[in-house]
Amino acid sequence: MFDLKNIAIIAFICICILLIMILRRRANFLLSFFTRVLVGMSGIYFINRFLEAGQIPLAVGWNPVSLLAAGSLGLGGVALLYAVEACKFL
Repeated sequence: MFDLKNIAIIAFICICILLIMILRRRANFLLSFFTRVLVGMSGIYFINRFLEAGQIPLAVGWNPVSLLAAGSLGLGGVALLYAVEACKFL
């Protein structure tokens, strides 16, 4: 009824479908991560400029930690970075 060639073809098709689903999820994750990084870093830039214009010495630097915080937590991560910097300021 089923020979080995047909079973191998069906298994190959199933594995391809699973890989496509996994890669789609990973691509969505990476796209959202980099979008949050872009929004977070632009937020840090504009907040730093705003604070600098008001002569408030509270600035968050651009480094791998701030990139990771902004990318993984979004705007909450940016707020967290400024909260940590404010605690060091006090």
